[in-house]
Amino acid sequence: MSPLNISLADLIARLDEELPEADPLARISEAHLRAQTLSDLGDQLMDHYVGKAKQNGASWTEIGDAIGVSKQAAQQRHTPAPFERFTNLNRHSIVRAQEAARTYKHDFIGSEHILLGLLDETRGLAYELLLAKTESEARVRDAIEEAMPPAGKKAQRGHIAFRQDGKDAIEQALRASADLGHDWVGTEHSLLGLLRGEESPAARVLRNLGFTEAELREKVRSETAERGATRHEQ
Repeated sequence: MSPLNISLADLIARLDEELPEADPLARISEAHLRAQTLSDLGDQLMDHYVGKAKQNGASWTEIGDAIGVSKQAAQQRHTPAPFERFTNLNRHSIVRAQEAARTYKHDFIGSEHILLGLLDETRGLAYELLLAKTESEARVRDAIEEAMPPAGKKAQRGHIAFRQDGKDAIEQALRASADLGHDWVGTEHSLLGLLRGEESPAARVLRNLGFTEAELREKVRSETAERGATRHEQ
């Protein structure tokens, strides 16, 4: 029995349905992007349950045995990363940022891709804050599009590294969470982290849309206090 309620036929049918006019080469490119997304999500799924096992006292040897690799390989592959405290929605926004980089054929993930990932994660608090301030998803999307560098010439394969401003945004998200006394890093913290990026593309976009760090921080503080019971879903 398949471990997931999904089949190759389902994936093919959905791609064909969504891109009815695409030629075979365009479908190959799109299939590659979707395959990479599935791989990224699979890695995050593994990291989630490895973290749970570690919390329950499992050793790296036991974890390695469970996935059929050595202790050293398990530890290298699943040692806690900067995204360990990210909520599920925020991790998904990073996957969406990766997809955006591939769509534009960029060989990096910058702050602008991260901001687009937050906008694409419509269930997150960051999305609500973006729309509450601007009253228009299209306005935000257009501003991000204008900040994007020209598309590359070749779709990227495999891992795409973060550009320095992307790395800084992740670090600032962690700090924003700590500054607010939170034990999770949600989409709202990532939005704050982007705004703290000074001259990064995303910070410029947010400032042009009327965001200020002080106002956003207080909004995040009040919204998360009201939603304390569901904070892990932001």
